[in-house]
Amino acid sequence: MSERKVLSVLLDQLDSLAPMGYNVGLHIRFATPLVYKSSYPEPWVEYYNSHSYYLRDPLVFWGVGVEGTTRWSSIPLPDPFGVMKKAAAHGLNYGAVSSYGPITSRSIVGISRSDREFSDDELSTLRELTIRLHIEAKPPSDLTKAQIEALQCVANGDRHSAAAERLGITESAFKARLTSARVRLEARTTSEAVRKAREYRLL
Repeated sequence: MSERKVLSVLLDQLDSLAPMGYNVGLHIRFATPLVYKSSYPEPWVEYYNSHSYYLRDPLVFWGVGVEGTTRWSSIPLPDPFGVMKKAAAHGLNYGAVSSYGPITSRSIVGISRSDREFSDDELSTLRELTIRLHIEAKPPSDLTKAQIEALQCVANGDRHSAAAERLGITESAFKARLTSARVRLEARTTSEAVRKAREYRLL
C-alpha cells in the first residue's frame, strides 16, 4: 500500500472518531507542517485562519510544549484570545489533542465533537492514530548531498549532459545519482522524485 493510501486510511479512521472533524499537522518544522489536513466545519476554519489563531491557539502551544494526549478541557494554558470559546460557538464544544515526535518534527492532531467529552478509550485510539500518522508521513532524512544536487539540477531544468558537466561527473554517474534518489524517495519517475523532495523541503 502506498504512503498516500495508508495516510488516507488513517485519516478515514480519524474522521470516524471525530463527529465535528479533525485537524492534523504532521512533522511541523519551522512552524510549518509537512502534511496538513482539516475536516473541521468550513466556517470555523475560515474564521480561525482569518484571525491567525494558529499563533494564539492554546492547543498548538500545548502540542508544541508537551508530548502526549489529553482532552481540551484538561489543558491548563491561558486562552487570552478566547479561541476555545469561539470554537464552541461553531459547534466544537468538546475535543482532544495528541502530539507526538521530537520538538524539531512534532505532529499534532486535534479532534472534536459537540455532544460530550471523549472517553479514555477514544483518547487511546487518538494516540495510536497520531503515532501511526507521524510514522507514515515521516520524510526521508538521509538523501546524500550528491542525490540532492542531482535532483536540484533537474528541478532547475538542466539536461542530463549539462548537469553532469556542471557537477564534474559523467552523464552515467549523474543518471545513477538520480536512480538512487528515486529509490530512496520511492518515486517511479525523476519528476515524481523532484516533487517529493520539494514536499519534504529537501530542495
